Amino acid sequence: MESETPPAAVSTGPAVPTALASPPPLSPLLPPSRIRLSSSHRGARLARLLAAQQLDKWGISHSTTASAVVTAVVAELAANAVTHGRTPGRDFEVRMTLAAELVRVEVIDTRPDRLPRAPGISPPPPVDSTGGRGLLLVAAYADRWGWAVRDAYTKLVWAEIGYHA
Repeated sequence: MESETPPAAVSTGPAVPTALASPPPLSPLLPPSRIRLSSSHRGARLARLLAAQQLDKWGISHSTTASAVVTAVVAELAANAVTHGRTPGRDFEVRMTLAAELVRVEVIDTRPDRLPRAPGISPPPPVDSTGGRGLLLVAAYADRWGWAVRDAYTKLVWAEIGYHA
C-alpha cells in the first residue's frame, strides 16, 4: 500500500498550497532586510511597522498598494509566529528580500511541530470563529507561498508578492 503524502504548502495564483517547499532561489536587487523580534504581540506589531519602513527605504512608498499588501502579509505571518509558533524565551525572525518586481517575506519561528493549516486543504474554521482565516489573506495576496521545516528547532513560512516599480 502506498503512503499518502501530507498536504503542505507552495502555491501560485490565489495561492492554494500544494507541496511543502523552501522558497525558490532569488536574485536580490539590494541586501535583504533581517530582524529578530521578541515572540510577543509587541514584536508582531513592530514587524509590521519595520516592514513598511524597509519598503519605503527600497523605494516602495507607504502610500502604494504594494506597500499595504506586503505589510499585511508581514503582519499576518508575524502574528502567526507569535500565536502558533512561539516557544517561551525564543525570538522570531522576519526577512524581506527585494527582487525585480517581487518582494519575498520570510518569517522563521521556533515551532517546527506546528505547521500552517493550508486554506483549501484544511477544513475552514467555524462560521462564528473569530480566528483561523489569516492564511486566506496570505493566499489571496501572495503570488506564491509555502513553508518548510528548517531543522529540529525552526520552521520558515514564506510568501512572494509581486509589485510594479
